[in-house]
Amino acid sequence: MTTVSLALGSGGARGYAHIGVIEALEARGYQINCIAGSSMGALIGGLYASGALENYKSWVEGLSRLNIIQLLDVTFSMGAIRGERLYDKLSNLTGNPKIEDLPIQFTAVATDIVHQKEVWFQRGSLMEAIRASIAVPGVFTPVVEEHRVLVDGGVLNPLPIVPTVAAHSDLIIAVDLNTNPVMPEVKLPHPRIDEARRFEDGIFSFLKSKDPEDSKFKLDSNIDIIMTSLEVMQGSLSQYKIAGYPPDLLINIPSEVCRFHDFHRAKDVIEVGRKVADKALDDLERRAYEAAQINP
Repeated sequence: MTTVSLALGSGGARGYAHIGVIEALEARGYQINCIAGSSMGALIGGLYASGALENYKSWVEGLSRLNIIQLLDVTFSMGAIRGERLYDKLSNLTGNPKIEDLPIQFTAVATDIVHQKEVWFQRGSLMEAIRASIAVPGVFTPVVEEHRVLVDGGVLNPLPIVPTVAAHSDLIIAVDLNTNPVMPEVKLPHPRIDEARRFEDGIFSFLKSKDPEDSKFKLDSNIDIIMTSLEVMQGSLSQYKIAGYPPDLLINIPSEVCRFHDFHRAKDVIEVGRKVADKALDDLERRAYEAAQINP
């Protein structure tokens, strides 16, 4: 059985694609024995390592836009959302085990903005590690400790390949959620002169779009602009990580699949992840077969 180390990248709702990738690997008989993730990559990877991914998938596939709003507890202290309702739900799904007790080697990557460095969670509370890794600046409140302030791992390392190297698996597979799409036509909102734009308008602006195709590249708010800027930065950083430690297989999920906050589109995005992974694995297995024929 071929063993795999997975590096799961950051990218908001596109992180649902990681579920499809994992399902494609399992369907072909690959054994995942190590996972490292940033942001949504840490969330999906941690849920898989704890055995809770199937229940999580069933839950998110049933979420509507209204359900997403009901999960958001808005605050104006260091971030838009505290996330307590979401974390409570995730804790119920996982039971909040310790990372060192998981059957699969797992690393969640966060960013310490005080000391300006990556933080790798490889021991301790799984949910505390996930919470730190998904704390998108300006969206989720950071994790504040005595000597450090932790935010989204994608700020410094959106595709954490290095933590997977020590597992010595047969393959290292990285899933990049920030692949550049064909340049779209960008629609900017009309300026609002008579009414000051409130921050929460940006958080909930995606509710105005009924058509998933229409929601992909409209910059409706300051939040859209912030998130798009973060994704551009992460896309560039990912290329440096890939160049430094090239994986055996890179699975590219196009950023045009959905916007950062399209968390109501789980079914569609999971299916995209499965299809992209299947094609990439077909190519990998074909190359391996051809190499075996040349050098039996």
